[in-house]
Amino acid sequence: MKVIQMLPTLALGDAVGNDTFALKKVLKDLGYETAIYANVLDRRLPSSCCEVLIGNELPEVEEDDIAIYHMSTESILNFNFETMQCRKIMIYHNITPPEFMKDCSYTIQKHSIAGLAGLKNLVGKVDYCLADSEFNKQDLIKCGYTCPIDVRPILIPFDDYKAKPDKNIIKTYGSDGFTNILFVGRIAPNKKHEDIISAFAYYNKHINSKSRLILAGSANGFEFYDKKLKAYAEALGVADYVIFTGHIKFSEILAFYSIASVFLCMSEHEGFCVPLAEAMFFKVPIIAYNSCAIPYTLDGSGALIDSKNPVEVALLIDRIVKNQDLRDKIIEGQNRRLEDFQYEKVKSLFAGYLKDFINKGKS
Repeated sequence: MKVIQMLPTLALGDAVGNDTFALKKVLKDLGYETAIYANVLDRRLPSSCCEVLIGNELPEVEEDDIAIYHMSTESILNFNFETMQCRKIMIYHNITPPEFMKDCSYTIQKHSIAGLAGLKNLVGKVDYCLADSEFNKQDLIKCGYTCPIDVRPILIPFDDYKAKPDKNIIKTYGSDGFTNILFVGRIAPNKKHEDIISAFAYYNKHINSKSRLILAGSANGFEFYDKKLKAYAEALGVADYVIFTGHIKFSEILAFYSIASVFLCMSEHEGFCVPLAEAMFFKVPIIAYNSCAIPYTLDGSGALIDSKNPVEVALLIDRIVKNQDLRDKIIEGQNRRLEDFQYEKVKSLFAGYLKDFINKGKS
């Protein structure tokens, strides 16, 4: 029996891709024959890391094999996966609702609509689902899925985060006495960067002029939104203090985490939000808006807020920056939550779910 994984695109540095690679290692450790299949392979990755599927091509499987499909976007696999003559598991990473894209990218909005159509198409056609979060599980239930669904956090390779951070970033932004407010995530309208900028502008202009906002993430596909954000920062008079990094190297991301005073997330749609776990790892206190999967990922840790009032958010940033006892308390809670995302714990959880699925198939 073999257990294979399938996904539309295997990309470098992508949360879904990282999860796929991590699960491949787990499956090998468990003694299963395994492989990764994708329609598109990132050119920066070695060709040996996966088999590329051409057109309607599907992997050869036996009835006793298991195919795991990572659902996250539009793909021909959303309609072909049901024809696989084996046991089928879907890992649901969520699909961003198209309404977030309507004013920023018609093309990506179409991809989102098509992705949701594919998700609905697979209702009743998979044997079992794993969701990254309780939020994603509820999303599947609302969509009509009645098969067994369990929650399993994304496997995050935290050992990779122990690599050396970029020295130039630390020298440039970490040694000038500025308070660094950080958000990590692609420049996309569901992440509501404008709300981060608004709160930062009040903090910078009325509380701490020696502060900067670092928005680390690629704007690829959302160049119009990126342009609007930069114009907004200019209009608020803080453009000189807002850093848009664009796509950066992993070592640079590590450096920004290492110099951050606060991690500020105002996103309104996340299926899990890996950067929250990353901020926990780097012991950066988190302020996050209470929406989507965020309260599930934090699970009582961090500072979860119900208001986006920029004055209130700015005052909370100030309290966390200045009050060491409060910072310590927040970080202590984040450390406890981080334990739930440790590799061995998530590996064990996945292994148990897979074993139960296999055993039920034999009974």
